[in-house]
Amino acid sequence: MLKYLVPKIELGDLRPMFAVTLIGSMLAGAYGILHDQITYSISSEYFTNLKFDQFHYADFGLGDRVFVSFVGFLATWWVGLIIAWFLARRLIPNQPRDIAYRRIFAGFSIVFGCGIVAGSLGYFYGLWCGPEFDYSAWSTIIRGCEISDTWAFVRVAYIHNASYLGGAVGLILSLLVMKPKRLEC
Repeated sequence: MLKYLVPKIELGDLRPMFAVTLIGSMLAGAYGILHDQITYSISSEYFTNLKFDQFHYADFGLGDRVFVSFVGFLATWWVGLIIAWFLARRLIPNQPRDIAYRRIFAGFSIVFGCGIVAGSLGYFYGLWCGPEFDYSAWSTIIRGCEISDTWAFVRVAYIHNASYLGGAVGLILSLLVMKPKRLEC
């Protein structure tokens, strides 16, 4: 069990593992930017009345759309870091680099695919609920954030929460599917 908590990593594997982790962070950040630009179009209040307060330190006065991009990047880069590290840790050691990189790319594709599918399901669930749905469970945050369009706000919350869940499911699935190639002796 200790080898999983404190793994031995060959020095030659560290540089590519860190490179993959950095690239994964940037890809996830870019995904977050696009994701938040789309969801801002559905409910600007989700950002102006909630997320902008959470990420106030990243507001450089460049306009709401730019701020949304900063929020999207800051909210997702760390997810990509974690996912990339786990994939790199599993697939780079004792593997030819080209095979490892292809498998890591495939693993990332699984994660992104799961995130997109889950976010879409969150969106469609929000549509299915409709504007007349009983959103009383959301009343505290709706009042606290002074939301005027509850349906749009909750729809975006469903999208965001489902996307994170999809990323987690995608990571687990990719770790199960993307196994290191057995090297022949």
